[in-house]
Amino acid sequence: MNNAKSTPQFAKVKLSPLPAEAPSCCGDEQCSAVPQPEVIPEKGDRYSWQVAGMDCAACARKVENAVKQIPDVQHVQVLFATQKLLVTAPHDVRQEVEKAVKAAGYTLRDGAVPAVAAGPGWRENLPLLTLAVMMAVSWGLEQFSHPSGNIAFIATTLVGLWPVARQAVRLIRSGNWFAIETLMSVAAAGALFIGATAEAAMVLALFLIGERLESFAASRARRGVSALMALRPEIATRIRHGERESIALSELRPGDVIEVSAGGRLPADGRLLNETASFDESALTGESVPVERSQNEKVPAGSTSVDRLVQLEVISEPGDSAIDRILRLIEEAEESRAPIERFIDRFSRVYTPAIMAIALLAAVIPPLLFGQSWSEWIYKGLALLLIGCPCALVISTPAAITSGLAAAARRGALIKGGAALERLGQIQQIAFDKTGTLTAGKPQVTAIDAADSLSENDLLALAAAAEQGSSHPLAQAIVREAQQRELTLPATVSHRVLAGVGVEAIIDGETLLLSSPGKLSAAVLNATWQGRITQLEAEGQTVIAVVRQNGLLGIIAMRDTLRSDAREAIAALKNIGVQGVMLTGDNPRAAAAIAGELGMDYRASLLPADKVKAVNEMNARRPLAMVGDGINDAPAMKAATIGIAMGSGTDVALETADAALTHNRLTELAGMINLARATHSNIRQNITIALGLKGIFLITTLLGITGLWLAVLADSGATALVTANALRLLRKK
Repeated sequence: MNNAKSTPQFAKVKLSPLPAEAPSCCGDEQCSAVPQPEVIPEKGDRYSWQVAGMDCAACARKVENAVKQIPDVQHVQVLFATQKLLVTAPHDVRQEVEKAVKAAGYTLRDGAVPAVAAGPGWRENLPLLTLAVMMAVSWGLEQFSHPSGNIAFIATTLVGLWPVARQAVRLIRSGNWFAIETLMSVAAAGALFIGATAEAAMVLALFLIGERLESFAASRARRGVSALMALRPEIATRIRHGERESIALSELRPGDVIEVSAGGRLPADGRLLNETASFDESALTGESVPVERSQNEKVPAGSTSVDRLVQLEVISEPGDSAIDRILRLIEEAEESRAPIERFIDRFSRVYTPAIMAIALLAAVIPPLLFGQSWSEWIYKGLALLLIGCPCALVISTPAAITSGLAAAARRGALIKGGAALERLGQIQQIAFDKTGTLTAGKPQVTAIDAADSLSENDLLALAAAAEQGSSHPLAQAIVREAQQRELTLPATVSHRVLAGVGVEAIIDGETLLLSSPGKLSAAVLNATWQGRITQLEAEGQTVIAVVRQNGLLGIIAMRDTLRSDAREAIAALKNIGVQGVMLTGDNPRAAAAIAGELGMDYRASLLPADKVKAVNEMNARRPLAMVGDGINDAPAMKAATIGIAMGSGTDVALETADAALTHNRLTELAGMINLARATHSNIRQNITIALGLKGIFLITTLLGITGLWLAVLADSGATALVTANALRLLRKK
């Protein structure tokens, strides 16, 4: 652990009501204002730190337990996803919190201070590498000389035991009496007492390997949040009295005018001052197409100016930008679930003291009360300590999980850790995002209705000419259809994007407008055309009207197609008892059409916050998985029992999710759940084997039927059995 001696800095946050109205995250239907999480009224001040050194959710619980020992602390919570410690107290408890957390083996830093870059990997793994080398040397000496090998194994165990036992003592002092470090220390010390020096060293090696793997998985799981936080530049260029100045992000206030160069990211939510500009908002919305914004339109923090230098008026308070609101949603989702405790840590609360008590009673009660031989019963007590060695129990769960994760990876499914695998096996329903998840995300032209004076190809050629060069998915669908028909496009004089309306171009001296029907006046669309448009939209299609000189030339309908494996995937999920539901921001007619083809339920017109609410409601009834492909899906993924990202999604979505379909095959969802269920069953079998054999030999040792050697065999045999049983998962079809 990194136990820095310097005094950590802290952040003090006054609890205050949140603004009644927050600026919208972005326009259109992609994303909108994210409501602020409810603040629980508490008397006192809230203090906030970043915690360094946490490897898992169990570490978060240890920090919480340590701080809870401080008198007058009203509320303490560790948000593992963002590594944040929140403490509420009626008076200043900074020094007490610092001492308690440091005593538990962790360090604190102010959230405004950048994290220190991690050192070389070999330094973090130095204890494990040292132990591995010493074990290899000890084993070599054992082959030539038992006394020398025995001494070497003792030295190896002491070297490995020192940091583990030191951490166990720290945790005991901070209120964590039977943490996993205590279990490891007792097991290794007990093995040394009876001379099982090799087994003692092996227990510590297994423990250190597991800790490193868990630390790696935890850091990977947190990268999504780190990537989202990195979207905000720490320095902004502010224009004041005609002069440019570089200031820290925290100094920006609503009303300030900032400047962002082409390719630069917005440090805060802003209102565009330029006439028009294009912004890449994919990091927040998952939409890869740049968005055209007009003067006075709102642009969210983290967006990138695509092609020009822009000026904006800041409209968000520090800590309340679009990115901050999404981060708060992720934290809120994290708070809504209790921290997941590792099974072995929970079990050690009962298992370790029980074995220690039984061994102690066996060693002293018969000689004291019944005049039995001290040497005989001390021998039995030591044998019981060896039976209490958790080698088989420690390896039973990670062996099954490692095999399950490896089998999933072969199928193109990345599952981030054992906790995610266990939760995946509990899933009874799955919520899907629509665009890019159930659909291909590439609209296609499905219908062309031209006025009497034109043919379909003539209408399509005019529309494609106006849309040429556009990066909008609907425009590309029209151009692609014209190319497939090998049409010759007329020349255009100029193109102009009408924000929120459509595209305008001049062809043969006449103005051609491509627009959404809803933006046209009633005089342009008669009842017949309006009926046809309503019919197409009811089928889930997007309709574009083509108008020349205020006269309607016709309409073009487009529709995003289902993924080729979507129907098969939903059917496979139903076969294993998992129901699907679609959550989308699209209009109800389009959602109903897609859901009808798949035979599943749906909820439409949902903003990101609405998705979180829907996921929470469904998750409260039955364990739910959320499948999505964009950062706007991240809060809903966190709120679900488990989040699953499509491999083609944004990097932030992939890193935030608990699992990912690396090959974009929806059909693997059913296979993932089946594999997770099989792994969970395998874990139960392994625990039964490990504890069952120990229970049998515990009784036979007390009865004098078995002794130290069979106790060693019981532990080694159980380890071999659970390992072999776990490897069966690798062969699962």
